[in-house]
Parts: sequence; C-alpha cells; structure tokens
Amino acid sequence: MVKHIVLFKLKESLSTEEKQHVMNDFKAAIEALPATIPSIRKIFVGLNINSDEKWDICLESEFDTLDDVKAYAIHPAHVAAAGILKEAKQDRACTDYVF
Repeated sequence: MVKHIVLFKLKESLSTEEKQHVMNDFKAAIEALPATIPSIRKIFVGLNINSDEKWDICLESEFDTLDDVKAYAIHPAHVAAAGILKEAKQDRACTDYVF
C-alpha cells in the first residue's frame, strides 16, 4: 500500500472567509473522488484549525501502488478538484511512501 500525503498553504492575501470557502470546496471535491476513481482506497482532507501553523490543508490518501497514485494525479476528476486551489495556493509539499 502507498500513502500519499499533500500539504497546501493558501495565499496570505486571502481573507479568512475566502480561505474557508476554498478549503471547504476543495475538501468536498476531493472526498467525492472515490466514486469516480476506484483505485483510491481511502482519502481524507483535513483543514487546519491552528492559524499559527504553516499549512492550511492536509490531504491524506491510500492506494495499492505508486502507479495508482500517478494515474490518480492525471485523472480528469482529480485535475478538476485540484483546480479549486489553482488561484488560492501559495505552496505545496508532498510525500508518497509504502506502509
């Protein structure tokens, strides 16, 4: 199994309300993906509640193989969901590991 974890930082120029709206929309879109992408074994989006920390969003997902992660990354439904953050994203960090 492969764990795929992605952290996102939103732009500081966004208001609290704008950030919350983007985060909620992103969470809903990502967590709906298993209905379209069956290779997703588990997926969850956590929204940071501590504004003193750097990252605003944590996406945690599980796949059978790294090839499944790579196919997920280019799947049109994932690309559309990721597009929700396009204008709001300042930074991104990612790791994939076997567990």
